[in-house]
Amino acid sequence: MKLLVINGPNINMLGIREKGLYGEQSYEQLLAYIRSCCKELGVEDVEFFQSNHEGAIVDAIQAAYGKKDAIVINPAAYTHTSVAILDALKSVNLPAVEVHLTDVTKRENFRQVSYAGMACLTRFCGLGFAGYREAIKYLLDYLQEEKQG
Repeated sequence: MKLLVINGPNINMLGIREKGLYGEQSYEQLLAYIRSCCKELGVEDVEFFQSNHEGAIVDAIQAAYGKKDAIVINPAAYTHTSVAILDALKSVNLPAVEVHLTDVTKRENFRQVSYAGMACLTRFCGLGFAGYREAIKYLLDYLQEEKQG
């Protein structure tokens, strides 16, 4: 599997921002964790993209078309606001899984709507870094089932 992992706004500030919610580990530690999971699970190729800019995330999703097999996306704050990211995910029609470090279902009311999630197969929330591993496993299983027909 050729995988694109997208992280949205402020995820690059892990370890600095709201440690009570997001913990002490840094964004670089998250990337190292995901790389380790990919190696363990047999992912052929993993590419990372992080941006605080909605259009850049849309561009990254579009650039995955024809080059990647699947997307893991943590749209962060854009989860609840971005129809553009939803439309980009729908446009490329790649299997995608939404991930959130915190359990957004137990947070503020405005966090209850996920536009990006409307184009995703499933979502993992509140598992911290482990949510990314679960998303990767889910996509590997999904692609295997699709291949078997």
